[in-house]
Amino acid sequence: MTVHQTNPALDRPLIDGLTKEAAEFVVNTKTIPEEVIEIGKKSILDGIGLALSGSVAQSGRIVREYLSQLGIKEGPSTVIGMGMKVPTRFAAFANGIGVHADDFDDTQLAVAKDRVYGLLTHPTAPALPAALAVAEAEGASGTEMMLAYHLGVELECKIAEAINPRHYQHGFHATATCGTYAAAAAASKLKGLTVEQTVRALGCAGSQSAGLRENFGTMMKPFHAGRSSESGVVAADFAQLGWTTTDKILEAPRGFFQAAGGGFDPAAIAGKLGGPWTFVFPGVSIKPHPSGSLTHPGMTELLDLIRTHGIKASDVERLDVGTNQNMPNALIHRHPKNELQAKFSMEFCMAILLLYGRGGLPEFTDEMVERPEVKAMIEKVNFHVHPDAEAAGYDKMTTILDLHLKDGRTISGRADFGKGSPANPMSYDECADKFRGCADFAKWPHQKAEAIVETVRTLEGLMDIRDLTKLCA
Repeated sequence: MTVHQTNPALDRPLIDGLTKEAAEFVVNTKTIPEEVIEIGKKSILDGIGLALSGSVAQSGRIVREYLSQLGIKEGPSTVIGMGMKVPTRFAAFANGIGVHADDFDDTQLAVAKDRVYGLLTHPTAPALPAALAVAEAEGASGTEMMLAYHLGVELECKIAEAINPRHYQHGFHATATCGTYAAAAAASKLKGLTVEQTVRALGCAGSQSAGLRENFGTMMKPFHAGRSSESGVVAADFAQLGWTTTDKILEAPRGFFQAAGGGFDPAAIAGKLGGPWTFVFPGVSIKPHPSGSLTHPGMTELLDLIRTHGIKASDVERLDVGTNQNMPNALIHRHPKNELQAKFSMEFCMAILLLYGRGGLPEFTDEMVERPEVKAMIEKVNFHVHPDAEAAGYDKMTTILDLHLKDGRTISGRADFGKGSPANPMSYDECADKFRGCADFAKWPHQKAEAIVETVRTLEGLMDIRDLTKLCA
């Protein structure tokens, strides 16, 4: 890949053939490293569990009603957690919403230091639903589904890494925008599209990519993931039928990178697909709590302090939570009014840990937000900008805790990343425990849940992915 020209109007180099390079990566990659496969199984299991719990969220009820109103009686693809099989695009849509419904899904880490918080996308939410839905329709094997999923995630993450930070900072939701390419890549691989067809699928995906951060804290945030997954499936379908698009959707002066970000770093993507795989470096975080990732270092550290020192809620005089200045700009709900706002409230997240010693799906409910003891504990949490956290840089989520107790003691702690990050990863068995919590929340049959855990553990041996999806229906 070479820089071959400069656009005078934009005063920046253009990269010729970047979209084709991406398509060739999707079409020509036949195997992936064992290390990538094993890491990815954790995110696949996590995504299925989140689709189960998301199916019983309020958004899940609305999606079920919407699909019923369409008059769709049957289809080849399973809506996870529901008694429905629908056309492939709608399964991808519904399951994408489900995976992201509780903001509990995995998160890509960034390489570049200019990426605020070091976070970029939720890679599995758009990629896995498309891969599962198309794989089920095509009768693909577990290995084929995993390959398509990984190709989608890798393209999504490298696009998110390359695009100028302005893309996210000025309001685009990268999971929605970059995720559309993930779904298109996964669907194209499973459908056996040629390089030319895959280029056109990516072109179609680029014109459908959308999603604005202003909708964070509402049902539209998970809608973004569902629509991006659906859009990728639609893109592959139309490309297979002969639909035409540009062959340079990523790199053109009016293409995705320029239009949505004002430019991109070619060195972050050209020649970098699969080298290294994002799952290996810089890695992907799996969330221990159903809240914004920025709350997790503090929640991980506070739980450790509570357990180590035997702290009770009645012992607490005040908790100071110090971070860099960007984190309060995202965690904006000091007094949340519902569970969606509570996910973006540092005060709420700290309060439930101090009161109950846990922060899982049962704690993030509208009823919990309204509890008098929760509201009272929120008043004891001082969320502020700390100079040491600011000095640590915005590529980290440094959180400094000073827990002031009524007996005069102050217990302090600090964390840059939370449990589930590559620096403190979850094992497959720990992910399985999280999955069981999601399945229990959805009141999913125990026998089916355990079968899913073991099926994903050995997914490469599955001859037909429908043996897995039938456990999810």
